[in-house]
Amino acid sequence: MDTELERLSFLVGEALLTRSLMLACAESCTGGWVAEAVTATAGSSSWFERGFVTYSNAAKQELLGVKADTLRRHGAVSEAVVAEMAAGALRRSHAQVALAISGVAGPTGGSPDKPVGTVSFAWVLRGKAPTAETAHFSGDRESVRRQSVVHALQGLLDRLGGASTDIHSTC
Repeated sequence: MDTELERLSFLVGEALLTRSLMLACAESCTGGWVAEAVTATAGSSSWFERGFVTYSNAAKQELLGVKADTLRRHGAVSEAVVAEMAAGALRRSHAQVALAISGVAGPTGGSPDKPVGTVSFAWVLRGKAPTAETAHFSGDRESVRRQSVVHALQGLLDRLGGASTDIHSTC
């Protein structure tokens, strides 16, 4: 694992441990890379509860409860879908915090509205509404996926910042 992911994973773990929180993740285009990055950190069993790799739309629906109507109206790469993915990861786990990722890593699969490198993210704290955002990354498939993992972990850190366990409600 690279040093940036090691550092982010360590900091996420420290932030979660300090707040007595467990993390679940729901991943599509990253294929479990977030889960791999955090479980590479010694002691992560104290703060990482589980991960869901839901690459297909059927998996998103079956494992996380994403609504077929949301997928049909917004597409798998959308803030609406990742918000439902994150909420579903909490419902189907014992974690108190979840993150979700869905994107177009390439080299094919993009569209004019969602070109290759478009990735949607969501973060949620149990009992709160998810926050979501979409980012655009450049590079090849591996680069887009890695940047997505970094963005997801950094986004979680940003939302865990401060003295309380409340994830910021800004998008």
